[in-house]
This record gives sequence, C-alpha cells and structure tokens, in this order.
Amino acid sequence: MRRLAQHLFYFPWRLRQLFNKQVLAAIEREIAASERHHSGQIRFAVEANFGLLPLLRGVRSRARALDVFAQLRVWDTEQNNGVLIYLLLAEHRVEIVADRGINAKLDQAVWQAICHEMQLALHRGDYASGVCAGIRAIDAHLTAHFPATRAADNELPDHPVVL
Repeated sequence: MRRLAQHLFYFPWRLRQLFNKQVLAAIEREIAASERHHSGQIRFAVEANFGLLPLLRGVRSRARALDVFAQLRVWDTEQNNGVLIYLLLAEHRVEIVADRGINAKLDQAVWQAICHEMQLALHRGDYASGVCAGIRAIDAHLTAHFPATRAADNELPDHPVVL
C-alpha cells in the first residue's frame, strides 16, 4: 500500500521542477565531458513514477531499468560498453545497467556502491550534483577499462531522457 501511495502521489510536475532545463543541460554536459576520456557510452533516464497497471503487476525499478536499457539501445555499442543510469523519483531508486563488455570487467558491487552514493545524494535533495557525481564515478571505471584511443564516435546521444 505504501509503494502504491508513493507512486500515485508523486506528481510529474515535481520531476520537471527537480530536473528543469538547466539541470538536464548540466547532466548532458557531464556525460559529454566524460565520454572524452573513454570509448564507453553513458545514458541517463529519469522517471517520476509508475502508472497503476505496472504497480499492480509488481514491476520493480530494476526490471524497468532493464526495459529502458533496451528501449534506448544502450546495448548497441561497438565495444558493448554502454551504461544506463536510471532514476525512479517516486522511490528514490537508482539503477545502473551496464552492457556485457564493461560488466565482464567490473563486479556488481561497484555498480551498487555508485547507486548507493547517488541515493544518499537524492535523500539529501542533491539531485543534480548526485547524478553528476555518479557520472564521474562511472567515468573513472570506463576510463580505466575502455580508455579513449582515437577520436571516438559518439554512438549514443548524451542528452538525458525524461520518461
């Protein structure tokens, strides 16, 4: 019942307030700057809440993040090193979904630690800085394992996706 209330009373205008044009532009700049260091691709997607039907079906943030990963084709990179940061505001949940190329090099605990730090920032109300800090943390791992070797193509858009 609590989860249902979280979603039904988390209004979409709140998402637009927290992730206004300036915040979304800052996130896009952070992604673009990050991708100059490595050949990986980072995408960011934020969603206010789930509708009634997904809630009744028991959809969880991880399942939704996997669905968004596929919809945004984050898996469709030459080196299989795309990473999605998915934020579900109603639950203050952060999910990171990484493609098999980067997952082969990093333990799931690394992604969980980054998610945890981002969730702490969300609980403090530091939405923009929390997301940007998460991008920088991912950047460090992508740079270590997939350093930029040439003028890398930007295989996926850098702009954040508001669902």
